[in-house]
Amino acid sequence: MPKPVTSPVALGWPAASFDLPGIDGRRHTTDSARGPKGLLVMFLANHCPYVRAVAAKIARDTDALAPLGIGSIAIMSNDAISYPEDSFDNMKRFAAEHRFNFPYVVDESQDVARAYDAVCTPEFFGFDANLTLAYRGRLDASGRSPDPNARRELFEAMVQVARTGRAPVEQTPAIGCSIKWRRW
Repeated sequence: MPKPVTSPVALGWPAASFDLPGIDGRRHTTDSARGPKGLLVMFLANHCPYVRAVAAKIARDTDALAPLGIGSIAIMSNDAISYPEDSFDNMKRFAAEHRFNFPYVVDESQDVARAYDAVCTPEFFGFDANLTLAYRGRLDASGRSPDPNARRELFEAMVQVARTGRAPVEQTPAIGCSIKWRRW
């Protein structure tokens, strides 16, 4: 079965505001997560094999982007009742295991995922200093493989955003596991 792929979307829309609880016991907002040069919003899920394959690279790239003024935050929007591997306690373990140095927050209502039109995990939304969408796509071409030689597409795009305020025109949509929507 093909995995969800984000569709090409128009860039240039403003970051949706959020205020979500983090695994660190604090609440995190769009403004608290942003850096002076931009914000990287990531939709992740602990159980997703695509996320598991690249978690170390996500940590590496967000650590490298922070000194360039790009803030990062990861949002877990999956239905953790149906997918207990994505529970709040498991989010804490997953973040510790992969040495996440950015807020990892839960979107229990799934309202933030809907506001961003998130489709899959991992999916990356890169905003410039004005919180205008400049990048939407994948980390790299490795997919479910931890290919250490894959070109760092997201990292390169966000470095360009930090330096010029604009991301590359060529962007590849994310591919991964679908967001696990709660059935109300």
